[in-house]
Formats: sequence, structure tokens, C-alpha cells
Amino acid sequence: MGQLADRLAKQLRALRGDLPQLKFSKKLGISNASLNRMEISRQNVTLDTLETLCARLKCDVGDLFAKPESKSKPHK
Repeated sequence: MGQLADRLAKQLRALRGDLPQLKFSKKLGISNASLNRMEISRQNVTLDTLETLCARLKCDVGDLFAKPESKSKPHK
């Protein structure tokens, strides 16, 4: 898929942390199969699904596609 699917995949994996996919998918209100496909960038996500994710995660849609922070940035 594309760059946005990859960003969403990375963000969902990061948000899930050590939680098993099955438990995280239940928290998100989606099927385990859908979460699995999203985490490997193989799911074409609808606007309805994005709204569900945002509501369950209490975040803005842009947060799901945020670019990862560069680790090489100097701290001030």
C-alpha cells in the first residue's frame, strides 16, 4: 500500500505496545483480523473505521498518521 498505510501501521503498533492484538482490537472496536491487516499495511481503512479508532483512542485523525520523530534531533 502507500505511505499513509505505513504510518498508520507504525502508529497502531506503537499504541498497542505489549498488549496482545486481540485485546487491543476489542478496545478499538474492530476485528482482530482488521487490526492485523492494518498493522502490516494491508488494510484499506474507511473513514468510518478512522472515526472509530479516533473515538476509542481519544485522538485526532492526524495523530494516527503522525510522522515519527527523528531520534537525531538535539535536545535543548
